[in-house]
Amino acid sequence: MDRIILHVDCNCFYASVEMLHHPELEGRALAVGGDPQARHGIVLTANYKAKRRGVKTGMALWQAREACPDVIFLPPRMDLYIRFSKMARRIYCDYSDRVESFGLDECWIDLTDSCHLFGDHTTSMGNALWIAEQISRRIKEELGITVSIGVSWNKVYAKLGSDYRKPDAITVFDRKNYKSLIGPLPVSDLLYVGRKTAVKLNKFGIRTIGELAASDPLLLQKWFGKVGLMLSCFARGLDQTPVSESDLEIPVKSIGNSTTTPRDLKNNEEVKLVLYLLSESVAARLRENGFVGQVVEVYVRDAELSGCDQQKKLPEPTSISSEIEETAFSLFKHLYTWEKPIRSIGVRVGDLTADTQPVQLSLFADEEQRAKRLMADRMTETLRKRFGFAVVQRGIMYQDRYLSSLDASADDHMIHPHSYLERGNRTGCESVLRRRTG
Repeated sequence: MDRIILHVDCNCFYASVEMLHHPELEGRALAVGGDPQARHGIVLTANYKAKRRGVKTGMALWQAREACPDVIFLPPRMDLYIRFSKMARRIYCDYSDRVESFGLDECWIDLTDSCHLFGDHTTSMGNALWIAEQISRRIKEELGITVSIGVSWNKVYAKLGSDYRKPDAITVFDRKNYKSLIGPLPVSDLLYVGRKTAVKLNKFGIRTIGELAASDPLLLQKWFGKVGLMLSCFARGLDQTPVSESDLEIPVKSIGNSTTTPRDLKNNEEVKLVLYLLSESVAARLRENGFVGQVVEVYVRDAELSGCDQQKKLPEPTSISSEIEETAFSLFKHLYTWEKPIRSIGVRVGDLTADTQPVQLSLFADEEQRAKRLMADRMTETLRKRFGFAVVQRGIMYQDRYLSSLDASADDHMIHPHSYLERGNRTGCESVLRRRTG
């Protein structure tokens, strides 16, 4: 029996959430991105009015302004978007215990074992469509945003369905209609067919998903390696990757913050100051969203825009700002040789787990001191929320008042979703195709 899988995609998620909090901007072109007055920033998402005028995700802010002169930019508020993402997941979990996030704004829901519990239709697909309609209605009424939903028997086609019609739509790809509806779609619509892969497929005469499905999998493997087998599997509807159980994952992979500094950094002392600002911001986001992380990464871009990065795994998960900064600064000193001044720098914490999960305490760490550091961070955060960021500052901030005036809390927070490929998808596709072509 075929599985029944939904893919729910929140339409223009960041922009939609911001519109709820800025009703005065109703009817205006809006984009969420960095600071247009500073030297950095890209469009993270835009509403449909801005998109229709040429604003695209990933554009530099100045490019978006050229495409749409009256576009309004708002800085990202990742803590707010994570909160809305969690509220949406709670709605999805009312219908299944298998809900897998694909970033903050997308989720797969496996209804195979639960759809018979809902609706009064005689077929599983009828109940699944009823559930999709209920989810769409509840998201609209309870959260104030809209979603597009795809319904199919595998994760890849379900995602194609949510992309097929936007906004606020439900699309079903079943065994009867998938060839006529999916076959003519451009190959670039398929999951993990990026721009370069699409160009290469086009050179081989493969322009649609139907043409990709009809291509010899062994020939695709010759051209693209194992990725070719995976794409053949996707195009033919053979993907069997399971939807993860809700309590086995965290919606995001890492949380980070980066900044292009008001002036180029020229020595370790200036870098250390900025790393403290960034680390405090990242640590606050971790605590606010109930995470701790065990991998710290620092990445640097010099004045000529050449970049490098390095990461390290910690002995214990943390959301303590000083531990994040100390690790980041240690990594930086090993990574960077000061051949050129630094234009931008960032800190990221990954390998996230819920801060409620039990952890094995270390025999070599001063856990009492760590608890005091965490308590100090939380108290500092409470005071700053009440009296402003400058009410409590580290002594290092007084070494350079110009750099320390940088408000890292309003800068470019990055949320990195778990990758679909991290779930062993290639191996599954390869085995399926081996059985089909062997």
